[in-house]
Amino acid sequence: MSGLTRGEEIAEGLRAVEERVSEACRTAGRNRSEVALIAVTKTYPASDVRILAGLGVLDVAENRAQEAAGKAEECAGLPLTWHFVGQLQTNKARLVAAHASVIHSVDRPRLVTALSAAAAHEERELRCLVQVALDDHPERGGARTADVPAVAEAIAKAEGLRLGGVMAVAPLGEEPGAAFARLHAIALAVRADHPEATIISAGMSGDLGEAIANGATHLRIGTALLGRRKPFVR
Repeated sequence: MSGLTRGEEIAEGLRAVEERVSEACRTAGRNRSEVALIAVTKTYPASDVRILAGLGVLDVAENRAQEAAGKAEECAGLPLTWHFVGQLQTNKARLVAAHASVIHSVDRPRLVTALSAAAAHEERELRCLVQVALDDHPERGGARTADVPAVAEAIAKAEGLRLGGVMAVAPLGEEPGAAFARLHAIALAVRADHPEATIISAGMSGDLGEAIANGATHLRIGTALLGRRKPFVR
């Protein structure tokens, strides 16, 4: 992309991603409108977020509470929906609740309690997804498969929270299609008890096709949109 402005670089990245997403939807027999694109802007500047917004990408995700809060403040006034996708400490719940509308990484009842209190303090409703550890190693983030129903139930009952569905990252070393097939089965089980839990947040730049083939409703895309240039560090 040498010689292009930053806006042109991002526009080209978006065009290529849209082409991949549309092709994957056609292959899976799905409508393109069933799949939402979330731009993961971690480590990149607010100016990139403004460019994305100008191109119509209004769902934006961050994975660090402090960076997310600062960037949301810099972009105040834009019609954005902020998503939080990183591991979240309970003592950062209020910081995230002040700007994020969707929390993808809820993986334990204690965090549910903290987010509920934060939502009440901020007088906001937060849509929360249960993050699933598909390899059952929750130290890397996510609830064990056996614990997913309890976390989902806790969210559904918590004041100020709304259960949105599930999220996962394909484990390293595993074929993404197999991992996302398991997530899809877990999502359907959660939805059987909680019909409002319709979101399956799965798929990143390298495995979006496998995610779409297995029912993903929300893709979290960073590198394919914003490139591999040296990132901004706050």
